[in-house]
Parts: sequence; C-alpha cells; structure tokens
Amino acid sequence: MTPSDMLEKLKQDATPRTVATLEAIFEICMEQKERGINDFSIATIAKLGYKRGVPRAQSLRNKTGESYRALIKYFADANVAGTKEKPQVQSKEDWIEEISNPKHKLLARIQAAELSAAQSKIREFVPPGTRIDVYDHRGSLDDTEAKLTSQERRALEYIISKEFQQKWNFSETVYGELVDSNNKVVLKAATVDAVKKALNHL
Repeated sequence: MTPSDMLEKLKQDATPRTVATLEAIFEICMEQKERGINDFSIATIAKLGYKRGVPRAQSLRNKTGESYRALIKYFADANVAGTKEKPQVQSKEDWIEEISNPKHKLLARIQAAELSAAQSKIREFVPPGTRIDVYDHRGSLDDTEAKLTSQERRALEYIISKEFQQKWNFSETVYGELVDSNNKVVLKAATVDAVKKALNHL
C-alpha cells in the first residue's frame, strides 16, 4: 500500500473537516520524507501543521485523532523499514543525521547541497590536477631592462642633489621630504628615501 492509498482509505466515510486535516498531515509527512527528515513524531507533525489546520499534539493523541495517528504511524513505520533496508554507506553528510533539530538539519542539508553544487561548478572550470601558473609581470623584466639607464640615474640623482635644492631654495626634512623657503611641502615625506633606495638597487 502506498501513502496515497493509505490516505484514501482513511478518508472513506470521514467528515469534510477530517478529510482536510488528513490531507494536511499527508502533505507535511511527504515534505518530511522528501527532505530526508526522519522525524514523524506526533509533536513534530502537530507543530509543523499548526498553521495548516492540524490539531495540537494532545488532540491528535485523543480518541478523535485515531485516523490521524494511523496516517502518521504509516509514514513512521515505512521510514523505519526503509532505513533498515538501506545499506550503511558512509558519506560526507553523515554528520547531518546527528542533528536532532529538524530545522537545523534542513538548513544543513541545503548548505551541503549548495556546497556540492559549487564544487562541481569549479571542477568544470578547473579539472582536478590542472596546473595553474601565475605570472607576476612586475618581475618579468630581465636584469638589463630593470636597471636604470644612465640618463634616468642622473635625473634621480639631480632631484636629491644640493645643487637642485639650492637652485629652488628647497631643503630636506628629517622625514625625507623637500620643502620650500616658506616651509611648504614640495615633495612628500619619504620621497628622498625612495629615490636613494631606487638608486642603490637599480
């Protein structure tokens, strides 16, 4: 007997209100099953169906809730049977089954699925084992090209020379900057140090 068959059997001779409640419980149990959530307890079904017309847990346990309990029990028994038949296969998501809170378990499953999809997408662009070379073009020049030419060197030497500073009434501060006669900064701090470093290494 399928879940749908069980539902139709319970709906026979039932009142419209009972039929509506049975269908609501059936939908909730199917959602639990599709999500892979093994919790088919009366308390859980009542909580999930509170806004769908499902009675409270206490009402489901009363005599009037007999048909409701039968439907819930069918899903619970089918789930246990299916679990026993499934071989114990280890997977990366086994830890999710240890989460007791249904909502947290569902969120974990969604995130695990999104992660798996993202990893699959990455493998499409970059297959495993692919070598990726990163080229730093700043360091791609050979030693000859990286060195300053004699003209470039003379230009830098002139900037920090006394001749240049005296011609324009500039003076060097302890911060490596050049200021004019009004103490206004002409070349920012560390400029002199930067030029000296370039001359030493290039």
